[in-house]
Amino acid sequence: MSKTVFITGASSGFGLLTAIELAKANFHVYASMRNLDKKDNLLKQAHEANVKDRITILPLDVTSPADLATLKEWLKSVDGIDILINNAGFAEGGFVEELTVKQFEQQWSTNVFGLIAVTKLVIPYMRKRQSGKIINMSSISGRVGFPALSPYVTSKYAVEGYSESLRLELKPFGIDVALIEPGSYDTSIWDVVDTIAKKSPADSPYRFYLQQLLNQLKNEEKTFGDPKDVASLIVTLCQKRALHKLRYPIGRGVKAALILKTILPWRVWEKIVFSKLKQR
Repeated sequence: MSKTVFITGASSGFGLLTAIELAKANFHVYASMRNLDKKDNLLKQAHEANVKDRITILPLDVTSPADLATLKEWLKSVDGIDILINNAGFAEGGFVEELTVKQFEQQWSTNVFGLIAVTKLVIPYMRKRQSGKIINMSSISGRVGFPALSPYVTSKYAVEGYSESLRLELKPFGIDVALIEPGSYDTSIWDVVDTIAKKSPADSPYRFYLQQLLNQLKNEEKTFGDPKDVASLIVTLCQKRALHKLRYPIGRGVKAALILKTILPWRVWEKIVFSKLKQR
């Protein structure tokens, strides 16, 4: 009998690709998304890969109490799931001085509290079975801060700390918790930079800084990784008997950046960051 996987945020990006790749690997995938109007792309790719019968699409807004209540009842009907992939999220950006507290709250509502809410519903079934995997989509932004992305960065730092504690809590019950930490990949999450540019006031004192960020991103676009590599990593982890590591960084330059940030004095690391941005 094939194992069941529940994925949040499966309408695009890593979530969509992971759903397809897992179905191809003979998992039964419950692919949830906030807006079912966006299901067509997933259905199209599932049809092309001849795995449509192994994917079930479900509505789920991880910030909606009503949707979470429905999920709670649905989990009873299927007696839980084998693997949970918390992928739902988005990126909010901007310079702190020009952001509202509400924008931070909205970022955390999806990326952190939504993730926690879904996880809490799944844990009892895994604990009862004494087995299961919970894979949380983090980012290099959960280990390395970037200017103009503080809402997103802080949410991913929170996911990192939550996952570390959760792994230590659930390990005695045979449940593995892991973090995927992608670097720069060709997904819609980078649309946030264009959004920042559009929202930034014309007289913003940060305009020069924003332009540097835009230039840096443009330079990096040609080196963006293929998001299918991340989906393949997740499939590999789902197939493993046990996950012996908490963190799985992936992407060009990610491991080197994490090592350098760990061993270098802050003033040196800061200079490296600013040199890339050509800070005035």
